[in-house]
Amino acid sequence: MEIDSDPINRCSKEHQKVYQDWFFLADSDGDGRLTGADAIRFFSMSNLPRDDLKLVWAIADSKRQGFLGFKEFITAMQLISLTQAGYTPTSDILNALVDFENLQPPAMEGLDVLLAKKKRKSKNSPEQNGMPHLQSSSSASWFSSSKSAKEVSSSSVTSIVDGLKKLYVKKLKPLEVTYKFNDFVSPLLTNSDFDAKPMVMLLGQYSTGKTTFIKHLLNTSYPGAHIGPEPTTDRFVVVMNGPDERSVPGNTIAVQADMPFSGLTTFGTAFLSKFECSQMRHPLLEHITFVDTPGVLSGEKQRTQRSYDFTGVTSWFAAKCDLILLLFDPHKLDISDEFNRVIGSLRGHDDKIRVVLNKADQVDTQQLMRVYGALMWSLGKVLNTPEVNRVYIGSFNDKPINEAAAGPIGRSLFEKEQNDLLTDLKDIPKKACDRRINEFVKRARAVKIHAYIISQLKKEMPAMIGKAKAQQRLTDNLSDVFAKVHILARVSVRVCVLSLVSFIFQVQIEHHLPPGDFPNAEQFKEVLSSYSMDKFEKLKPKMIQSVDDMLAYDIPNLLKNFRNPYE
Repeated sequence: MEIDSDPINRCSKEHQKVYQDWFFLADSDGDGRLTGADAIRFFSMSNLPRDDLKLVWAIADSKRQGFLGFKEFITAMQLISLTQAGYTPTSDILNALVDFENLQPPAMEGLDVLLAKKKRKSKNSPEQNGMPHLQSSSSASWFSSSKSAKEVSSSSVTSIVDGLKKLYVKKLKPLEVTYKFNDFVSPLLTNSDFDAKPMVMLLGQYSTGKTTFIKHLLNTSYPGAHIGPEPTTDRFVVVMNGPDERSVPGNTIAVQADMPFSGLTTFGTAFLSKFECSQMRHPLLEHITFVDTPGVLSGEKQRTQRSYDFTGVTSWFAAKCDLILLLFDPHKLDISDEFNRVIGSLRGHDDKIRVVLNKADQVDTQQLMRVYGALMWSLGKVLNTPEVNRVYIGSFNDKPINEAAAGPIGRSLFEKEQNDLLTDLKDIPKKACDRRINEFVKRARAVKIHAYIISQLKKEMPAMIGKAKAQQRLTDNLSDVFAKVHILARVSVRVCVLSLVSFIFQVQIEHHLPPGDFPNAEQFKEVLSSYSMDKFEKLKPKMIQSVDDMLAYDIPNLLKNFRNPYE
């Protein structure tokens, strides 16, 4: 898979200095981020058509951050220079055989005059050394307290992700804390949860080629990788970019504030001893993080209990990942009880699931047709969806395709299928921002429903006598409480407020409580047993209204403000 190399490394030091001066000039706020308005003013000096500049921005801001850092700025400048030379601005140019080191900076009309003025003004100011800082540290303080977060002005939000951080702390986090969402469903989000690179998780039975698949993409083995016909990967391994090749134990990784794995501490030491992080320098890992998992057990092996909640861990990673690959091979099509539970734990993340039939060149074309049909039949019994899942067929390893078995038709099919899957993976970084927005909205909906459930349980509790019996009755009939919440949520709001705003709010609630969004009653009951329901909070409509306003107005405005400035 082709991934763009670091734009700073592919241009000469002389040109780096030029681009550094240009970046300081274009960055009006001096925060290391070139916003859309800044880009319009600066890019216009190239005298290129608006449509070309629109493509330049879209390619440079491939992660949809809503701003350009110094690396992305260099990419934009190189694209503008190539466009002025007669090329059409496309992402393929960046992977072409272009001598970027000797590629001259673009011609920018009037830039010399602006630079001269800038130098005259900065003669008496302290000299800035080094490269521009890429991120403002103010966002880290948003997670310290709600009070300090409210003091951050809206003008400081320079990207979609930054805006989501601010909205979370000001509007969603208070609701989560009030109704203990972090204890029942998911831990509170941290700064690293928003800034983490996109993740891809591989699931499947042992020896279906999960580790080999990652090795195939990286064209090399990662630290701690073991490949064999027997169950070799006995732990969850996060493969990510790092300064050098090393393996970091799970207990160490889980407590690092800059890593998005602090929530895994809830699974205890038994799991953390089976978790590790494998770091290495690799251009692909600068964009994507992989999660290699232990082989799912089958037959008599699955009777042996693991020392940790395997399905709980896979569910946790599923919520964090951008893509989930379920790997099968022609000789392991059966879905064991444990695999069935694992797939069940992916509920709510169906849009992330991709199915891969690996090692498909081990059977001939006729057998492959039967294997494919058997796999679709097995999946249909487990996934419980009327839609047909896309199944990618191929042989993802470093060996040439076995043409003796696959034949010429099979080889052509494998190449097309593998290219489709690699394209899907290549698009992950570009879609990461959209995925974060999607996950944020899903979380907000889940938090709202959770707040209604908790407040309904509080409402059902007696004021004085019989609290223990009432709690037991409500716990035993939790499904009935869920149904009542679905019907009575707008009634509780009607009792609280009677204004026109309240009426609109009721309509919003009525259309935002689908039964499919409710949590699993059995899992909810387990956590509920350790709480006293009469200590729960009553419904607070203003907090719910704040979340509704966030979904209805704040997030759409955020997307509008940080779209392509040339659209």
